[in-house]
Amino acid sequence: MVTVYFMRNYQRAFGTFPLTGKSAAEAVEAAAAVGYRAFDTAQMYQNEDDVGAALAATGIARKDLCITTKVHPDNFRAEKFMMSVEASLKALRTDFVDVLLLHWPPADGDIAPSLQLLEDAHKRGLAASIGVSNYTVAMLEAAAKIIETPIITNQVEFHPLLDQSVLLAGASRVGIPLSAYSTVARGEVFKHPEFAEIGASYGKSAGQVVLRWILQKGVSVNTMSTRTHNMHANYDIMDFALSHVDMARIDALTHTNYRIVTKDLVPWAPEWD
Repeated sequence: MVTVYFMRNYQRAFGTFPLTGKSAAEAVEAAAAVGYRAFDTAQMYQNEDDVGAALAATGIARKDLCITTKVHPDNFRAEKFMMSVEASLKALRTDFVDVLLLHWPPADGDIAPSLQLLEDAHKRGLAASIGVSNYTVAMLEAAAKIIETPIITNQVEFHPLLDQSVLLAGASRVGIPLSAYSTVARGEVFKHPEFAEIGASYGKSAGQVVLRWILQKGVSVNTMSTRTHNMHANYDIMDFALSHVDMARIDALTHTNYRIVTKDLVPWAPEWD
């Protein structure tokens, strides 16, 4: 099943926001050389064409790639949805994406129409699997009842400086795994010495400790860097495991409640859990 394939083999995805043009293409090709096979983009990022061209240039077989893109909320209307998805596929140079997400809940709060269009895209073969992004627990519970096609992920802000325990528990209860963006809180985590201190005992960096903590929470990670050294470091997180003591020490930092995606930044964001 695609769900199992995605969650087991693509726990480490390469994110492409906010890269465009030559920087996006070079980063994607470098990430592929490091070993990444899962790549995340979105209509909103305006880089699908760059990502598609770069992936084509790698020569990696399509069956070995996991490509995720997201539908812009402006395209949630029936007359625009499928056309936008088809445009994304053309830009990405593929007949289908492995995972198609709704980038945000609709501004009016009525999630049913866009979910039904998303399911239709799956039934038409435009997406092997479908998911959502920035959904609350209540939305996940409702979504699971609105459509029959499994929702394989809810991509959300997730890092050790933000308490997402309510969302994580709710997602687990509904059976919709989380995937993380802003995994190092846009660098904010590096202001906390605990990560480097913990990393020293494993021979790992602060950033690697952060990513490992996320994985051990059962959440897949999306990371982005334009530096090959950092790409390697972000990818090299499968050969160690944090102890229960270290996990608990990091858990305590979630009470910092440092959230990047607030309503000040994204006015249409829902009321977060």
